[in-house]
Amino acid sequence: MGHWVHSNSIVSLYFCVMVLAVVCCSANGCDLFAGKWVLDPSYPLYSASACPFIQKEFSCQKNGRQDLVYTHYRWQPLDCSLTRFDGLKFLEKFRGKSIMFIGDSLSLNQWQSLTCMLHSAVPTARYNLTRVNYVSTFAFLDFEVKVMLDRNVYLVDVVMERIGRVLKLDSIQSGKLWIGIDMLIFNTWHWWNRHGPTQPWDFIEYGGVIKKDMDRMQAFEIALNTWAGWVDANVDPSRDQVFFQGISPSHYNGTLWGEAKAKSCVGQKQPLLGTTYPGGLPPAVDVVKRVINKMKKPAKLLDVTLLSLLRKDGHPSIYGLSGSTGLDCSHWCLAGVPDTWNELLYNLIL
Repeated sequence: MGHWVHSNSIVSLYFCVMVLAVVCCSANGCDLFAGKWVLDPSYPLYSASACPFIQKEFSCQKNGRQDLVYTHYRWQPLDCSLTRFDGLKFLEKFRGKSIMFIGDSLSLNQWQSLTCMLHSAVPTARYNLTRVNYVSTFAFLDFEVKVMLDRNVYLVDVVMERIGRVLKLDSIQSGKLWIGIDMLIFNTWHWWNRHGPTQPWDFIEYGGVIKKDMDRMQAFEIALNTWAGWVDANVDPSRDQVFFQGISPSHYNGTLWGEAKAKSCVGQKQPLLGTTYPGGLPPAVDVVKRVINKMKKPAKLLDVTLLSLLRKDGHPSIYGLSGSTGLDCSHWCLAGVPDTWNELLYNLIL
């Protein structure tokens, strides 16, 4: 049985579904990120009610969401199929090793998904869930596996100085926490366009020059290049694996998915069933790909943007942290879309 240590159903479907056979394929011979969503009654990979540590903001069913068809979709690449996630095999592969997600609340979303997927595979296995400052660790004691989360929204540093909080685009001192981790999954984007009271910095510094503000996309690219430099200088590809989570999209404008009357994701109950998204990809995707392509020790891109854009139905909407008084079309319900991100990750490390 697991416990917290503090230091600081499948639902029946009432219609016929064509279930595609799962064929094992190599990620090298297939674009796993080009495909479509198909109904599959064997999904989700775990029951949300059986995962006791899902945080309230992702616990859509517990928060009152009753339509559950959104949990029964499986991602189907165009030219092959994904190997189904095997939690026991995953834990054996990483026996004695550590995994860390580094990023904002979308990293939290994916981290919680993976811990649920693994816990459901070994429900009687002992675990500890601890938190020290910004780092949370889910340890599977019987396998000596640590699945960690470092809440770090920009990857580069935010430092309190005499003038206030300074976002330092060319400093990444927090990287010392990441050294020696066997697999790193990075993410940053959603905080780069924050303004006003929710912006957690007062000035931007780059190359010794301090500014009150600058073009946010440019700042994002500079910071990513700083992160890429850290990876090139500190990662041993023969021992460590590095992934970038990609850009997780939001759904606040129905015109982007061809539904002009939809002002947000509220009431959305099924994905777009094609292979393209009418509104196109966010420009941050190009920035991420450009930076990764220049790296000496390239990270693998977990290119979740398109498949997530198609899932306008997968967000908490009014079943998130603030309930009916709030609206969340940025994060994802669990069980849900981040489970597919982790299934893709699993296929890339097989």
